[in-house]
Amino acid sequence: MATVWFLLILLCLLLYVVLDGYDLGIGIATLVEPDADHRHEMLEVVAQAWDGNETWLVLLGVSLWAGFPAAFGVMLPHAYLPVVVMLFGLIVRGVSVEMASQAHPAPRWERAFGVASLVAALAQGLAVATATAHLTVVEGAFSGSPFGAMSWFSALTAVTVVCGYLALGYAYTKWKATGELRARAGRRGTVSAGLASLLAIICLLEVGSTATPLSLHGSAQIIAFAGLLLFAVAGVVMSVLTLRPSSQYDGMPLAGLVTAVVALVIAVVVARYPVLASPGLTLTNTAAPSGTLAFLAVGIGLNVPLILFYNWFAHHAFRGKLPAHHLSNGTTGVTR
Repeated sequence: MATVWFLLILLCLLLYVVLDGYDLGIGIATLVEPDADHRHEMLEVVAQAWDGNETWLVLLGVSLWAGFPAAFGVMLPHAYLPVVVMLFGLIVRGVSVEMASQAHPAPRWERAFGVASLVAALAQGLAVATATAHLTVVEGAFSGSPFGAMSWFSALTAVTVVCGYLALGYAYTKWKATGELRARAGRRGTVSAGLASLLAIICLLEVGSTATPLSLHGSAQIIAFAGLLLFAVAGVVMSVLTLRPSSQYDGMPLAGLVTAVVALVIAVVVARYPVLASPGLTLTNTAAPSGTLAFLAVGIGLNVPLILFYNWFAHHAFRGKLPAHHLSNGTTGVTR
């Protein structure tokens, strides 16, 4: 039952990274976009479905707290600072995207949206780095400084997450935009995807030498890990080749990057299973009782298909390219 619950948490994590990752990336991209109309068009793309994307983060936190309370109680204090900063950033970007979407031009709200997106992405990268750190645990409780996880590896992870989100954002923009914005997203997305891939390789090599290294036992685990890495490489190659403005396959870059992100995350999970955090926090010794997990699975499990349907409906309703005329007639991405 603990493994089944962990798979639910992994699903929430993957869906959040993919869905909210692209709109965080678009927000970061607005900071380096000089054209005001293009910035507003990028913001309109985000305004279509950003609230449903962030729902997976809420479900992720609730599932981790309910399913593995011992691990949650030890890991969260270690990441208090980046988590608080992330929540603040998400609140600011939520307000700013709605405000900026109601008026154009709105340079201050657009700038707030971009900065908040960057802050939230950096904070998420720092929080991810804490999962590889050696936690100080005394009598089952966290004992240490909330700044203990801050290191050069944390900074590297934060930059990697930002570049990965930026690549997803540019890929999504190329899929939805037309004209010069589409071409510019393709060129910048190629650079972002390449840089994110290089940094991800460095992070993987560094994780192998941390206090909670990747542990591959048995041929099946090694083959699964290697196969997932090959899928990740194939996804990056596909996205880089199709991100070029000359490529007419606008949906392929996003599909390739999603494949790479999902394969990479699952590969790391496979290599660390069943460890959640060091030292000795595993699925078995940190899970809630089986009866509790079964009861919670009914309540939380019923929400998963509802959220999936909402995500599908939101993206289906606003499918296709963003109409170019929406900038001149003042129509927003939410009310079209």
